[in-house]
Amino acid sequence: MKIMKFGGTSVGKPERMHQVAQLITKTDEPKIVVLSALSGTTNSLVGISNFLAHSDRVGAKQAIDTLEAHYRSFVLQLATTEAGREKANAIVTEHFEFLNIILRISFSEALNKDILAQGELLSTKLFSVFLEEQGIDHLLLPALDFMTIDANEEPQLGSIKVKLSQILKHHADKKLFVTQGYICRNARGEVDNLKRGGSDYTASLIAAAIQATVCEIWTDIDGMHNNDPRVVDKTVAIKQISFDEAAELAYFGAKILHPTCIWPAQQMNVPVKLLNTMQPDAEGTVITEDAGSVGVKAVAAKDGIIAIKIKSSRMLLAYGFLRKVFEVFEKYRTSIDMVTTSEVAVSVTIDSDTFLEEIVKELEPFGTVEVDKGQTIVSIVGNEIAKTDHVLQRLFESMAEVPVRMVSYGGSPHNISLLVNSEYKIKTLQLLNKGLFGL
Repeated sequence: MKIMKFGGTSVGKPERMHQVAQLITKTDEPKIVVLSALSGTTNSLVGISNFLAHSDRVGAKQAIDTLEAHYRSFVLQLATTEAGREKANAIVTEHFEFLNIILRISFSEALNKDILAQGELLSTKLFSVFLEEQGIDHLLLPALDFMTIDANEEPQLGSIKVKLSQILKHHADKKLFVTQGYICRNARGEVDNLKRGGSDYTASLIAAAIQATVCEIWTDIDGMHNNDPRVVDKTVAIKQISFDEAAELAYFGAKILHPTCIWPAQQMNVPVKLLNTMQPDAEGTVITEDAGSVGVKAVAAKDGIIAIKIKSSRMLLAYGFLRKVFEVFEKYRTSIDMVTTSEVAVSVTIDSDTFLEEIVKELEPFGTVEVDKGQTIVSIVGNEIAKTDHVLQRLFESMAEVPVRMVSYGGSPHNISLLVNSEYKIKTLQLLNKGLFGL
C-alpha cells in the first residue's frame, strides 16, 4: 500500500481536484490519499480565529461569508451532476453552520483548533463526493479516528499504528482510502493539529505506521531543487537524496517539504517521492537511505533568524559556561540553530523572538549581550560535503562579495551553514548557484 499526499495548491481548484482523482486511479495498488485544505483556506480560518480572539464578530462574520461564497462557487465546478452538487452543498452548509454558530460562543484555544480543522474536513468530504459521483470505490477515513498526539504534542506512532491497522483490517475489501492531513486529537481527546505543514507529517506518519511501499508528496513543483527557484533563475531538480540531506534542507528553508516529514519515514525506511501534480510525468525527487552520490546537492535559506552574542572575559577557561548559556534557552524552550565560540565570546542563532527579552535579561549577568535581527541562514547541503574536495574553496570564493556573520562547519558531514544579513540573501543564493553548480 502506498501513501499519496496532495497539498493545497494540488486541490485548490475544481479542475485540479479532478486531476487528483485521475492520478490516484492510475493503478490498482492499494493507497491512502491524504489531502490538505484548499489553498488559502487555512489562512482564512486563521483570520476568522483572530477576529474572534479580538471580539470582532463583524469582521469574523464577513470573513466566514467570503469563504463560504468561495466554496459555493467551487462546488458548482467540482460536481458534474445535480445530485452531486446537492450533496456537496449540504456538506458546505454543515461546516459553515458550525462557523456561524461559534460567533455566539466564547473564544478559546480549543475552539481555535476546531476552527482550523474545518479546511481539511471540507476538502476531503468534497473530494469524496466527487469520487462517488464518478463511481470510484473508496472509503473516507476520518483522521480524528486514529491520528493522536501526546501531552507534549508529539505523535503517538504506536497508537496510530494499532488504530489504523484495525481500521484497514475491518475494511480489507477497500483499495482506496481518503483522509485528512494536519488534524488530529490531543491527549485530552480534543481536536488539535500537527501545526503548519502538518499534512506532510500526517502522510509520513501513516506511511511509517503501515510500512507503506512509498510516501508520495504531490505539490506544484517537480521535486526538490538545488536552489530556490523563486529567486534564482537557473535551478535543477535533484533526482536522489538521502533522508539526512533532505532533513537538513527542509529544516534550513526548502519549502517543498516540511522538516518533520522526514523522521517517521526514515524510521521505517519508507522512500519518499516529491512529485508535481501539474507535471505528473516529471521524474521528481526520491528520498531514501541511500544518498546516491557525494558532493553538494542543494542550497537553502532560512529567514527570520536572530543572532545573539555573549561576550565575557570570564569565559576564558571557565568550564560550565556554555552549559549555563544553553540552560537559558532550554528554560524558554527556544531552539538554537547555529553556534560558534571563541575564548571570550559565544554566538548563537534562534528563529523565534517569542521570549527574546527574557532570554537576553537572563544572559546579561554572563557578560555583554548583542542582538542582531534580520539575519538569514544559508545552508549548503550534500552527502559528505565536509570530505568533498575543493567545496570550501569554491564556497568562499563565491562569497567574496558578501560579508559573512557566522560559519558552522563540521557539526554535520552533510551541511555547511553561513549566517548573513537578510539583505544579502538573494545575492548569496545567486552567487552560490554559479560558484557551486556552474548555473
